[in-house]
Amino acid sequence: MLRLHLCVIAAVVALASPVVAQFGGAPIMPGDKFRPQAPIQITPRDQAAPVAMPVVAPPKPRLPTAAVSPPGSVRLAIVSSSLEPTYDEGSVERLSAALRSYESIEARGGWLTLPADTAKLEPGADAPEVAALRMRLSITGDLGANQAAGTSYDQAVVAAVKRFQARHGISETGTVGPQTLSALNVPVARRIRQISASLERLAATNFNFGQRYVVVNIPAAVAEAVDGGRVDHRYVAVVGKPDRPSPTVISLITTVNLNPTWTAPLSIVKKDIVPKMRRDTTFMSRMHMRLLDGQGGEIDPTLVDWSADRAPAYSVRQDPGSWNSLGFLRIDMPNAYSVYMHDTPHRELFSSDYRFHSSGCARIGDVRALAAWLLRDNPGWGRREIDAGIAAGQRTDIRLTHAVPVAWIYLTAWGMRDGTVQFRNDIYNHDAPAKQFMAAVERPQPAPGAPLTRGFALQSVDAQPAGFAEVSYLDSR
Repeated sequence: MLRLHLCVIAAVVALASPVVAQFGGAPIMPGDKFRPQAPIQITPRDQAAPVAMPVVAPPKPRLPTAAVSPPGSVRLAIVSSSLEPTYDEGSVERLSAALRSYESIEARGGWLTLPADTAKLEPGADAPEVAALRMRLSITGDLGANQAAGTSYDQAVVAAVKRFQARHGISETGTVGPQTLSALNVPVARRIRQISASLERLAATNFNFGQRYVVVNIPAAVAEAVDGGRVDHRYVAVVGKPDRPSPTVISLITTVNLNPTWTAPLSIVKKDIVPKMRRDTTFMSRMHMRLLDGQGGEIDPTLVDWSADRAPAYSVRQDPGSWNSLGFLRIDMPNAYSVYMHDTPHRELFSSDYRFHSSGCARIGDVRALAAWLLRDNPGWGRREIDAGIAAGQRTDIRLTHAVPVAWIYLTAWGMRDGTVQFRNDIYNHDAPAKQFMAAVERPQPAPGAPLTRGFALQSVDAQPAGFAEVSYLDSR
């Protein structure tokens, strides 16, 4: 039986034109442009005094840490320059402290909601809406408590808005548009749920932090290479679509493949390749794909009936090259979901804040730099040698001298060491409380005159088995 995979097929999904990076204008889900600041001072639950909200320092200049794009490619989205990893051994403790802080805010009444029809607020404005904005920003510490009053959109408000945008993965414009307004109006109860759900997921994760490890935070669409508790490199990533989500995975990175072939998973053959072949029988040849039988023999795709209800019992393999859905490089990390990290020919997606376009795998913005970092202990395999190996065009598998732990996690909220609490949108709706399964059981009635039983009774034959009426459903996760 063919094994179902969750992999990406950029060349199949987007052929003639680039994939649109955002749906319906400005993205509803923020991206990952953030800069760690210290807007929220976290205090213990048992502290009698209200949570302190100090005036935060002005934002520090941020440097793009994503490596330079290859020649001819688009500019990569800017990611944080912070040396703090999203996920380390202190993550659970910091999220617990963040939960106490936001519960304290909720106990004091939470924050007000700005009118949904609020016009775009910009520096220099003087209006009642600015007074509401200043109060809202002061509650979460993005604006100092001593600056909460007033109706002027001054530089202090600009800096506070940028800090808020940075914590929520929104481009730091300093102005309040629809996306920022939407994030400002998320109720404190929902933020608490994000923290609680992320904390629950972390508590259930059994990850052995090594000296060196890789983290992919799916809601942020960012990958980090961590060494000694510090981020060596942070990479822009493209992860799974909402209807083809990337899974949470704990594994070891074992191999780097140069110029890989790509065997399409059965799910993608059914969803993508078969419909395209029905419309255009030259599709596979144009995409350098081969149809193979069980013995590896090549089948002429024009002789296959693609209109049949079932997908043909053949595998589809794409040759190495610039057209390959995996690009020029794949990073292997054996796991039950058959997902991995890889290159892509569709680099235009790395410039967007909304980067949820794959079929489950993680595309890395500068995957060659990540491969060089992973192969640091492999003599003779630096960035120059990787580039030369790719240019040679031959399939090359490089096994890491020391396997590197990797964790794909799903954090819509996480705490930084300075007390900052970061939020990202729940792209897969994993934060929603799981619905419990209950069943109404109709107890069988004994036949007249039959002896009553006590305790448990095994029944091997029952003409009318007990009926189960489902009153809720099992959560898909």
